[in-house]
Amino acid sequence: MNSFSVSTKGHCDMLDITPQVSKAVSQAGVMDGLATVFVAGSTAGVTTVEYEPGLVSDVKDAFERIAPQAAGYAHDSRWGDGNGYAHVRSSLLGCSLSVPIADGELTLGTWQQIVLIDFDNRPRQRKIVVQVLGERSGGEVDSGKR
Repeated sequence: MNSFSVSTKGHCDMLDITPQVSKAVSQAGVMDGLATVFVAGSTAGVTTVEYEPGLVSDVKDAFERIAPQAAGYAHDSRWGDGNGYAHVRSSLLGCSLSVPIADGELTLGTWQQIVLIDFDNRPRQRKIVVQVLGERSGGEVDSGKR
């Protein structure tokens, strides 16, 4: 298992984390298997997109339509932290993603990147965990336990 941290700005900040995930896969030495990417936190999520400015803006706009920041949230009434919308957005997107590995590489499409989206209402340090499972060259099985 491997992990890394990134700094975010919050407010639907989207970061391309493909290079860090690819590095974790390479370090694991798995030729064929599965990489699971998980963000530890309840106000962020992980997915794949074509990471380009137009789509980044479109995703932010879509989440604002689905779970508006200015709407009333029971979470905010209870805790007073003003990030109820961030929790809802995170729960809709999900905190993990699995990507197949073939020949030691992530099997992403040509225009597909792995991204972290931080929905919180402030900058954060986010920990991303990458669990790699599968077969190494020569048929050795890696259970991801180290």
